Amino acid sequence: MIKATVLYQLSGDTDEFYSYYFGTHVPLVNQIPGLDRFEAVVYGPGPDGSAPAYDLIAGLYFPDPETFQAGLGSPEGQAVTGDVANFPGGPEPTIIVGEVR
Repeated sequence: MIKATVLYQLSGDTDEFYSYYFGTHVPLVNQIPGLDRFEAVVYGPGPDGSAPAYDLIAGLYFPDPETFQAGLGSPEGQAVTGDVANFPGGPEPTIIVGEVR
């Protein structure tokens, strides 16, 4: 199984970002062909009260590398990647991809 992890550090109006992300972006993500599962976690302060390193971390799961590549290369996958430019506040996510073991 392949997991693409998308890490977001936010600044500015986080309510506006979350409204757009969950109301517009996530429905696009859920249309990617071959996507097995999607999850998004919104983080708060750590046990010691420190700020989190990332405000939101999303995970996209695919059964194998070929399905991952095909999904991202599809029109639906391209719509998702193109939508990042529309995020309020303009956060540039960090994306890492790996094999779930």
